[in-house]
Amino acid sequence: MTKKSSKPSAESSNPTLASASLQQIYAELLTRIGEDPSRDGLLNTPKRMEKSMAFLTQGYTQSIDAVLHGALFDVHYDEMVIVKEIEFYSQCEHHLLPFFGRAHVAYVPNGKVIGLSKIPRIIDVFARRLQVQERLTQQIAQAIEDAIQPQGVGVIVEAQHLCMMMRGVEKQGSSTVTSAMLGVFKSQQQTRNEFLSLVERRR
Repeated sequence: MTKKSSKPSAESSNPTLASASLQQIYAELLTRIGEDPSRDGLLNTPKRMEKSMAFLTQGYTQSIDAVLHGALFDVHYDEMVIVKEIEFYSQCEHHLLPFFGRAHVAYVPNGKVIGLSKIPRIIDVFARRLQVQERLTQQIAQAIEDAIQPQGVGVIVEAQHLCMMMRGVEKQGSSTVTSAMLGVFKSQQQTRNEFLSLVERRR
């Protein structure tokens, strides 16, 4: 006879939480931090929070294949393609505070190119999830690699993190730079230097 575990499940120990709507959970959160969710200014805040979080995390319900939607084109071009200064906004998974900045993406085609408007959309798919900047940078590069198998991909992400600016060390002037280099961007210094030089020119 199998002995049943005496440890209650999360659902059985807290059925109210398990069955609560997101709006109810957000209202409870407001109460826990010392606010009154029934007061005029907060009356619709749980509803707004639900809609806001759904938008900010919509990347979980999106796929790169759907975003590209066939926007891959056969082109006889083997020089570098760069899209710079792509704004993005994401949320740090450690504190659920925003981080934001700009991404610079380059690749060297190998018979196929991506429609230019799709590169910012690829970034948004991954940015609109709970993230760390290092993983976001790698995911962007890998998605382009998987989509068109180019000769190489380079991604540089520069961002400011409110978890460093509003709390903790409170360093408002700091920024974080991450990079991911695949293919010729990793193996050929000349290609990598060309990318870095072209990104720097904006300054």
